[in-house]
Parts: sequence; structure tokens; C-alpha cells
Amino acid sequence: MPKAKATSEKRNLLTGLVLVFPLLLLYQLGVVAIYPMINGADFLTRFLFQNVGLTRSSYLGYTVLVAIIFVGIVAILRRRQHVNMTALVPILLESGIYALTMGSLIVFVMTRVFGINPHLAAGAGGLGQAGLIGRVVMSLGAGFWEETTFRLGLLSGVAALCERVIGMRRFFALALALVVSSFLFSAAHHIPPYGDPLAVGVFTFRFLAGVFFGLLFWFRGFAVAAYTHALYDIYVLILRP
Repeated sequence: MPKAKATSEKRNLLTGLVLVFPLLLLYQLGVVAIYPMINGADFLTRFLFQNVGLTRSSYLGYTVLVAIIFVGIVAILRRRQHVNMTALVPILLESGIYALTMGSLIVFVMTRVFGINPHLAAGAGGLGQAGLIGRVVMSLGAGFWEETTFRLGLLSGVAALCERVIGMRRFFALALALVVSSFLFSAAHHIPPYGDPLAVGVFTFRFLAGVFFGLLFWFRGFAVAAYTHALYDIYVLILRP
């Protein structure tokens, strides 16, 4: 496959949604085992359990319904777009490389640019004491829900608002969107009960991670950003606790 075509495949939104859907499905099933621990950006699950009164068994039924609806939506969208399942392996390989290197890159920026002690960025909040299954499920949830909320939704939305409504040039619209979405992304990780205590080092690390994920989303596509996020969390929480 030519390089330009391979890049466009990774940035194909429909392909990205299909390839990332397993993260959502595995997370949804995992929630049944680890609830009340859920991803902070998963507002829908929190609402269903706390306000609608869904039980764990009915939540499984809801997950099946979500899968059926998703398949139906994909079938409709395929009339205008295509899905390339062969992009999954290259995306996983690329995401794995980013996941293993982003931490070192962020620490380098923190120390050389901002002069912040990288040891202050350690910590996983309440997740550090979670069991193996809980950490895996939360990592998968972070890959889907946080990238959907802060990159697919917030970053894209702010960039579109600044460029199309306010009239900013695309470069400045993207820069502002990166700052806003990354700030809120970092702040969300300090919300109780599983968030970290507020500290400069931790907040800065997460802010720069948000910028990193945002650039991946913008230039490499939703699937690359989502899998990089999930694999990075697995690496930090499980392989290198």
C-alpha cells in the first residue's frame, strides 16, 4: 500500500471507529466485574447506574444493544465510506511504539523546557491499588472514553468552532483547541475518588500527554490515539506499576 494511502486509511473516521469498538466492548463487559470503578469520562455508564438504576445484568443487555446499534450504524455509513480492517495491525504496531516512548518524551520536555522534576509526575491515583482486571478494564476505558471525549469531541469541536465560526486560521484554531482540551483532560484526572491529588508535576505530565494524544488524533487518526492511550495505560499500570 502506498504511504499516502496508508496514512489516509488510519485517518478514516469510520475505519477508526470500527477498529476502536473492541476497546469499548471489552470495557463495557469489564465494568460488570469492577463496578463501581468506572472511567472518569464515562458519564453515560455513571448516569445509567446512579440515575436510571440499571443492574449489572441489565447493563449486559444494554451492552448487547449498543453493539447491535453500532453494527447498524456502520452498515449505513459503509454506503458512503469504506472500512479497512487490514489497518488494525499497522495501527497496533504504531500505537505500541508511541506508548513505549511518549513517557520519556514528556519527561524530557518537563525537565528541559519547564524545569519540573519528573519524579513529581508519578502516581496513578486510586488505580494503583486496583486489581489486575480493574487496571486492564480502566486502561481500555481510557483509550475509548477519554479519546472520544477529549479528542474526538472536545478537540475537534473547539477547533471547528474557532476556525469556522470565529474565523481563526487553522493553525491557531488547532493550537487553542489543543490547549483547552489538554487542560481539561489533565484536570479530569484530579477528580475524586480515583484522581490524583493536585500537584504541578502530575498536572503538567497529564497536560503534555493530552497534547501528545491530541496531535496523534489530528495527524494520525482516532484509532492510533485511542490504542496509544490504552496501551500506554496498560504499560504504566500493569507492566511497569
